[in-house]
This record gives sequence, structure tokens and C-alpha cells, in this order.
Amino acid sequence: MTGTGPLAGVRVVELAGIGPGPFAAMLLADLGADVVRVDRPTPPALGADPAHDVTNRNKRSAVVDLRSPDGPGLVLDLVARADLLIEGYRPGVAERLGVGPEPCLARNPALVYGRMTGWGQDGPLATAAGHDIGYAATAGVLGLIGEPDGPPAIPANLLGDYAGGSLYLVVGLLAALHHARATGTGQVVDAAIVDGTAHLTSMLWGLRATGLWQDRRGTNLLDGGAPCYSVYRTSDGGHMAVGALEPQFYAEFTRLLGLDPEAPGQFDIPRWPELREQIAARFATRTRAEWTAVFEGTDACTSPVLTLGEAAEHPHLAARATYTTHDGLTQPAPAPRFSGTPGTLRRPPALPGAHTAEIADDWGVPGLLKQ
Repeated sequence: MTGTGPLAGVRVVELAGIGPGPFAAMLLADLGADVVRVDRPTPPALGADPAHDVTNRNKRSAVVDLRSPDGPGLVLDLVARADLLIEGYRPGVAERLGVGPEPCLARNPALVYGRMTGWGQDGPLATAAGHDIGYAATAGVLGLIGEPDGPPAIPANLLGDYAGGSLYLVVGLLAALHHARATGTGQVVDAAIVDGTAHLTSMLWGLRATGLWQDRRGTNLLDGGAPCYSVYRTSDGGHMAVGALEPQFYAEFTRLLGLDPEAPGQFDIPRWPELREQIAARFATRTRAEWTAVFEGTDACTSPVLTLGEAAEHPHLAARATYTTHDGLTQPAPAPRFSGTPGTLRRPPALPGAHTAEIADDWGVPGLLKQ
């Protein structure tokens, strides 16, 4: 398949799974890679409706039963023609199925073999089941988020699965691909969600070492502890997000908010509860739409908290086409943007097995047609 984007010509085999592996493969596909998703005869129980699973856009699918006598060989035939492979099984499963790193690299020494797991390939928890919430909790990240006197807040599965998992896997794959093209030698990339999610906290560890970050939720500058970096309820039950950290932005914020000039200072930490109460009282006097009209387009660093549906219709995001509709399905457009080789939406979400004949022909693996 002829693709467009900076990864045009890169071939990827994705062994079907759910969550961070498919998202990583989607990102590669958005950037032009030819991603062949090897689906199972029976899809995962938690998988989305294939026709609406955006993480399978820009891919093609062939169904291969890895438990059949011919299944592993067919995957190895694809691997022989690929640059990258993504799998998200528990440690040891790919090996038992006959498609682990050893036979894959034997067939294609330049292959980059990407492994996406929660706990990693080794360690006491390596073979344990888990999900985003547990990985983020163990990495020390979930405990950062939420009110100081309440439970940790759950940021969907964005921080663990996708930020700490998918994005780190993609960085690893592309770095190893660069090395493989320079040397002809592939390798295994072990992308563990606990590793990547922990790595996201690097700045906080530096602040902690200097005493500028406390291991107490909702008490720090960037976790909602500071009144100038927090979320406030409006009169209609909506919310406004305030991020007025710099003094000049905070001055603009307080001016537009109409805060009492005698209010506590921005960094008068002992009086933060009093300052928060005064800011909250001001926000409670108007609706979210009214406050949006006051702040939008200013340097007060204050924005309405939008739903997904509202975000897709926001004038700024609409002007940039941050969200788009393809084949009737609204979804985020490819990101980031490239001036010379932009990513594109070429195909809707791949239905399992829908492209077997195409792949068999394009990749030269006629045995796929017998599955």
C-alpha cells in the first residue's frame, strides 16, 4: 500500500491486542507506515466495535490463527518483509506461540521487535494481570492527582496506557529503526507502562529533591494546590481551568476576574485557602459561558473545561482541524504536523480480515489466503 507521511515505506506488523499497542500502531499508521494488523479469529472481549475503533484507522487487517499449524509461519513470513513488529502479550506468550523475538529476528535480523506490557518483561510482577490504573498507581503517578482530602482522581487511561505506554513504545521503535537502518541490526524494545509513566515524573523528582514538591496530593504548585493553578466551579455547574502561574499572567487574571485588590498574594502560601475561597466566590457569580467570554483570547491563561463533544466544536480547534470527521466518524486528526510530509487519514478503522487478499499480494505472502 502506498502511504503518505514521514514514515511512508515503513512496514509494521501488529499482533492484535487492546489499548496501548493498537494506539502506538495507529500513530505509526497516521504518519504513513503500512501497518498490517494480524487479528485473531476471535476478537478480544474488551475490544470496541471494529467499525468505530479509531485506533485501527489507516491499517489493514488479516486474520491469522496463531494456534493453527500454519499460523506462526505466516506471521514469520510477514515479519521477513517488515521493519517493525508490535506485540502486547504477557511475557512468554509470544514465545509459546512461536512468534517471539528469537524466531522473528532469525527470519529478519534488521527487525525491531516492540513489546508493549504493563509491568515489563521481568521483575516480580511481570506475569501478573493489570490495567492502566494499577500501573499508574504503582509508578507513583495516580497518587499525584486529586483533592488533598479525597481519593486520587482517575485520568481515564491516558497517563498510563497512552502517555507512559504507547508514546514510549513509538519513541523506542523509531530510535531502534534508525539504528537498524544504520547498522543492519535489529533489537527488542521493552516498553513497560510502569517505566514510561515513572519517566514522565522526571521534573517532579527534581523538584522533590530541592523541597519544592511534597509527596502530598493537592498541595503543590502544579497539582491544584496553588489557587493560581486550579479548577473552579461556575454558577451553572461548569468549570474554568486557571493556569496563571507567571506574575504578569496572574495580574491579568485577577484584573479580569475582578478579584479584591486586598486579596492575599499569589504566593502567600499560608493564606492560600483564603485566596482560593475568594477566587471561587468570584467564579460562582457567572456561568461558564460568561466567564469564557471574559477570558478567551487574553493572557490570563484561563479556559473553560470542555467535554469531548464541545472540544471538537471549539473555534480554535475547528480552525486548526484538530478534530475531523472521516467516513462519518468524528476523531482527532493525525498529530504532530509536518510541513513537507503530513500525516493523513487514508482508511477507516480496519475490520478484521478485510484486507487479507491485498496484504497477501502486496507483501507477497499468498499463504494468508488459506487462513
